[in-house]
Amino acid sequence: MIKVAINGYGVIGKRVADAVCLQDDMVLSGLADVVSDYRLQIAARRGLPVYAATAQAEGPMRAAGIPVEGGLAELLARSNVVVDCTPKQVAAVNKGLYDSSGVKSVFHGGESHALTGHSFVAQANFASALGRSSTRVVSCNTTSIVRTLGALKTAGLLRRARGTLIRRASDPWEAHADGIVNTVVPEKAIPSHQGPDARTVIPDLDVVTIAVKAAHNSSHLHTWWIEMTRSATRDEVLAAFRAAPRIAFVRSSDGIVALNSTVEMMADLGRPRGDMWEVALWEDVLAVDGEQAYYTYQVFNQAIVIPETIDAIRALTGIEPDAARSIAKTDASLGVQRDFLRKLDDQ
Repeated sequence: MIKVAINGYGVIGKRVADAVCLQDDMVLSGLADVVSDYRLQIAARRGLPVYAATAQAEGPMRAAGIPVEGGLAELLARSNVVVDCTPKQVAAVNKGLYDSSGVKSVFHGGESHALTGHSFVAQANFASALGRSSTRVVSCNTTSIVRTLGALKTAGLLRRARGTLIRRASDPWEAHADGIVNTVVPEKAIPSHQGPDARTVIPDLDVVTIAVKAAHNSSHLHTWWIEMTRSATRDEVLAAFRAAPRIAFVRSSDGIVALNSTVEMMADLGRPRGDMWEVALWEDVLAVDGEQAYYTYQVFNQAIVIPETIDAIRALTGIEPDAARSIAKTDASLGVQRDFLRKLDDQ
């Protein structure tokens, strides 16, 4: 059993903790944080082992009624892998501690590729992460880009890609503190960082992204124009997406007409926290014209990287050296689908 520590119990950390607990080859050794608010109080009530990430945090945590089992160093000593889910830039400071403790480490897309020298999406480069001391699971948007463009590339259809990202303004739980109202804000740089970041996983992608931030917090929307290597049919493009993991089809004809529709559907399906781990791609919006393809999909930023994180843990430890087997194991444990409303032959 892989003993997994989580440092940072926020949007990503709590979801990683739940996913680890669903695996039959991993155990949650504990979670560390510096806050003592409702998130950690609920974690303690659930019986999860809680540690203070800093010495200064322990007193307030105990005062809030949280049973603290020790400090971060003690947690690392009881773990094989640590998943760092701390805020942006904090992880870079933590890496030295992880390395000196002899614990493998998984970071997330808020950090730079240079921190680990390896960026991870399971379907694209699982093998190159095997046995490494650390890797970085790329951001939600970059994960979706690698999944979808990687599917077309694997099918031999991708020449180049140009995408527009309509980003949510804030995470829902931070809506009171951050966000924009009644406007859309273009990002200042073209390409936006997601396209170059995707090339840290698939170096030869010809991709450019443009991003804008919109006044909503229910997830991200991508629209893509693809130049293919040859003339292809719509069915061929759909087949390429169907063959790839963690892409699920939705249809406007089923009433899934906007971001909020899919969020509502996840709740109706009984998904924990309403999470969607898949890229939700609109099948009836996809269009193909000779060598050109156009499609639209949704990225649920709070959950899409969770299955990738579980696979990254397996890759670093080498407990499962085969990417397809790890992906299948993770997806079965979470209930990942390839179509939310239609029954496919192999789903």
